[in-house]
Amino acid sequence: MTSETATPTDLLDQVAASTARFDAAIGTLTDTTLAGPSLLPGWTRGHVLAHMSRNADSLLNLLLWARTGIEMPQYPSVAVRDADIEAGAPRPLLVQHADFTATAHRWQAVATTMPAGDWQAEVRNRQGGTLTADQIPWMRLRETEIHHVDLDVGYTPADWPAPFVARLLPETVADLSAKLLPEATPTFDIQSTDTDFIATFGPGRPHHTVLGPATALLGWLVGRTSGSDLTGPLPPLPAWK
Repeated sequence: MTSETATPTDLLDQVAASTARFDAAIGTLTDTTLAGPSLLPGWTRGHVLAHMSRNADSLLNLLLWARTGIEMPQYPSVAVRDADIEAGAPRPLLVQHADFTATAHRWQAVATTMPAGDWQAEVRNRQGGTLTADQIPWMRLRETEIHHVDLDVGYTPADWPAPFVARLLPETVADLSAKLLPEATPTFDIQSTDTDFIATFGPGRPHHTVLGPATALLGWLVGRTSGSDLTGPLPPLPAWK
């Protein structure tokens, strides 16, 4: 079974394992390091934790929407989302950790008891895009894996599980390819040195190839590394998200 054909149940197992790793990372923090900078510009580790808790609540809203048929927006508004993160960021570690654990458990409890037919119910994400509920576990897995790196506590793209990378790498290529401006970024290839993945960014023949392990390529494409562990000229990229 490939990552693209994973069922919601398969993904829920991956989310549970990823959440456990994230929870263990929180356990290594102190109130002082929590207030320190994360890898996200302008955000402390406290901002990352507050965001992760509120994200779990927001995705729980989407699960409940799918399950009941009653519309429950992911967030009331962008302003409320941002204000909740700012308000939650300076809380003590004990409070932040308890919030993360409780919200993650609530989300997982509802997700693991979803009736099979409800996974095909349509909901909308915070950008207004329509999706089926079976995509929600993948949304949460992206959050736990990528923001674990953002905590800057020793977890790096090299630690990302292979099924996660195998699914997110082509997805990211598609997202970024749609945003590229040909006049700013000449056509180029990326090629994984440890898998069979290869892709072209831009129209026409590529001018050069960027080479590296799949995890390193993905880390660079999603803006979590500088790409210093890759080979070949690194062209400018648009922001991933």
